[in-house]
Amino acid sequence: MAQLGHDYDRPSGETAWTVLDAANDLGDKMTVDACRRVIDADLRGEAPTRSDVDVLTAFFA
Repeated sequence: MAQLGHDYDRPSGETAWTVLDAANDLGDKMTVDACRRVIDADLRGEAPTRSDVDVLTAFFA
């Protein structure tokens, strides 16, 4: 059941931090950069770009 107000199409800043940590460990600079942009957007209360969301999603594939 989805929680009210939760957008599952947009990763949260917390998810981006988790991916950032793993990507740093793997030396995946492209994913690290995308995570930083998603985190910055989340902190500003803005939606991240679709391309950055796609990079984070692809990290789990």
